[in-house]
Amino acid sequence: MRREQRAWYFYDWANSAYVTTTATVLFTPYLSAVARAAACPGLADDDVCRTDLSILGIPVAAGSLALYVVTFSTLLSALILPVVGAIADRTARKRHLLAGFAWTGAVAASAMFLVTGTNWQLGAFLLMVANVCLGASLVVYDAILVAIATPDERDRVSSRGWALGYLGGGLLLAINLGVVVGHDALGLGRGDAVRVSLLTAGLWWGLFTLIPFLGLRDREPVRVAEVSGRNVLSESFGQLMITLRHLRGYPQTLLFLLAYLFFNDGIQTVIGSSSLYGQDELGFEESQLIITILLVQFVAFGGALAFGRLAARFGAKRSVLGGLVMWTGVVTVGFVLPAGRFGLFLALAVGIGIVLGGTQALSRSMYSQLVPKGREAEYFSLYQAAERGTSWFGTFLFGLMFQLTDSYRPAILSLIGFFVIGGLLLWRVDIRKGIADAGNTQPVRV
Repeated sequence: MRREQRAWYFYDWANSAYVTTTATVLFTPYLSAVARAAACPGLADDDVCRTDLSILGIPVAAGSLALYVVTFSTLLSALILPVVGAIADRTARKRHLLAGFAWTGAVAASAMFLVTGTNWQLGAFLLMVANVCLGASLVVYDAILVAIATPDERDRVSSRGWALGYLGGGLLLAINLGVVVGHDALGLGRGDAVRVSLLTAGLWWGLFTLIPFLGLRDREPVRVAEVSGRNVLSESFGQLMITLRHLRGYPQTLLFLLAYLFFNDGIQTVIGSSSLYGQDELGFEESQLIITILLVQFVAFGGALAFGRLAARFGAKRSVLGGLVMWTGVVTVGFVLPAGRFGLFLALAVGIGIVLGGTQALSRSMYSQLVPKGREAEYFSLYQAAERGTSWFGTFLFGLMFQLTDSYRPAILSLIGFFVIGGLLLWRVDIRKGIADAGNTQPVRV
C-alpha cells in the first residue's frame, strides 16, 4: 500500500504545475491583457480601458473576464462532477478515469500556447475545459485516498500529497520564472515567454500523470445500492439522485460541506486573484509576482507537512480552525498593504504559504472520514465543486466588486466573511458523530 501511496502523491505533483503556472500566476493576467486588447485596441498599457466586452449582449469588463470564466466553469462543474463521481464509484478502472480527465485537461492547458492577439474567446474556452477536467480528475483522485490509506494514515498521506504538489508546482514555476524574466536572452517576446510557460505546464501535467496511472491498481467497486438503468450513465444519474436524497441522513457531512463551501471559496479566490491584485492594485511586475508565488509554493511545502504533524497532535479539526484564523489575518493585511512595497508583499506571501497547504490537505482527509463507503467519488464530486480554482461565489463577488468600484481592495476585504462563516460552521461539526453516522472506523484523533 505504501507503494501505491507514493504513486498517488504524484498526481498532486502533476496537476499543481497547471494550478500554479497557469491558473494562479500567468493565464489570468494574460487573458485579461488579451481581452483588453480586444476591447480597447491600441490603448497604452498604463491607460485604463473604459470599453467593455460584449458576451451575449452582456457588458463584461476586460479585467473581470477571467474571473467570470472561472465562475462559469464552476457552475458547469456543479452539473458534471456529480455524474463523474457516480460513474467512478461504479467502475474498477478509476486510474483510467483519472488519467483520461487529466490528459484531456493537459491538452487544453497546452493549447493555451495558441492564444494570441485579441483571441480571448479561445482562451476563455480552454480555461473552462482545463478547469472542468481538473475538477473531474480530482474527484477520482481524492476518492482513491480512501482505498489506499487507513483512517489514521489519511492526514499524513493527504498532507504529503499536497506538499509534493507544492514542491512540483514550485519547481516548474522556478523554471518559468527564468523564461519570463530572461525572455530577451532567449530571443522571445514577453508574451511568447508566457505562452511557452503555459505550454510547459500542460505538458508537465500530462507527463507526470503517467506515474499514478501506472502505479495505482484497480479495485472492484463497493456497491451500496442497486439502481435500475440501461447503462452505466443512466445508473449513475439514478445513484446521484439517491445520494442527494440521503445526504440529509448524514447531517455532519452536510454541515462540513457547507463550511467547506464558504472557507474554500475564500481560499480559492485569494489564490486565483492574487496575481491580478498584485499587478493591478499594488503595481508589481509579472516577474515579481512569479517570485512571490514561487515563495508561497516552497513555504507551502513545509506548511503542509507541519499541519500534518499538528493534526497528529491536536486533531485535524482544531488545526484547520486555527488555519482559518490565520487566513482572516492574511486577508486583512492584504487589504491595508501599501502599493509598491514588495518586501511587505513577500512577508504576506510567507504567511499564505504556511497556512495554504495545511488547511487544504487536512480538509480533504477530514472529509474522507465522513463519506459513506461505496460513495466516495460521488461525495468527493460535491467536495470538488468548491475545490481548487472551482469556487464560484468568491470569484463572482470579487469580479463584481471590481466592476462596481474599479478597485480590487474592497473586493479582497469582502473575502473575510467567507473565512468567518466557514469557521463558525466547521466549529459546529461533530466529526466523531459524522464518522459513526457514515459507518467508518474511528481514527485516534480528529
